[in-house]
Amino acid sequence: MSTAVNKYDVLKSNDDSGEEDSGSRDMKDKPLPQVEVKPGEHPLQYTYSLWFSRRAPGKQATTQNYDQNLQLLARFASVEQFWGYYSRCLRPVDLPSHSDIHIFKDGIKPMWEDSANKNGGKWIVRLRKGLASRCWENMILAMLGEQFMVGDEICGAVISVRFQEDIISVWNRTAQDSITTGKIRDTLKRVLNLPPTTVMEYKTHNDSLKHTHSASSLLRKPGLPMRHDLLH
Repeated sequence: MSTAVNKYDVLKSNDDSGEEDSGSRDMKDKPLPQVEVKPGEHPLQYTYSLWFSRRAPGKQATTQNYDQNLQLLARFASVEQFWGYYSRCLRPVDLPSHSDIHIFKDGIKPMWEDSANKNGGKWIVRLRKGLASRCWENMILAMLGEQFMVGDEICGAVISVRFQEDIISVWNRTAQDSITTGKIRDTLKRVLNLPPTTVMEYKTHNDSLKHTHSASSLLRKPGLPMRHDLLH
């Protein structure tokens, strides 16, 4: 199955209402057929899904509206299919703030609660403005090319466009496997050509869930100011 996508699809159906179109919802909630690799194409080791989401600035993030905002744009299983989609998508530098592009292995939803993610975590790299497009491309090429050498541990990667910075994160299955997380960190430093002094943060998805639930509780308490900066 191929899913049509162009560089404007990542901006559609992500208005401030937080609603998504029914076609995108049907695609991501129903079992999808295997992606066909045509003769002459170079197959990837895994099939991947390309997702997009955007949260309106100042809008409280919840698991429900995050899920509603997720759009499945495309699925690909070969080098040629990837470049066909990627070349027609907007680069991070061209996306509005609070936009996220996710590339995950097929069958894994880019949510902490997904069964493949729930025991895992992510490495986080914060980038100054202007670096995201190059670093993101290097990152996903390394992931698709199996440069991390950690077997099935990599779940996917996300580029998050924010107002003052951009954030790349790499998700893996097992947060408690320090050898694997160390390999992912070292490969990420090499792939992104990060200076030795670069600060990288590893955060478990369980901690992220606790932080979000705690922040949501604070936002709901009467008499407290709305602290949207608590949520990223």
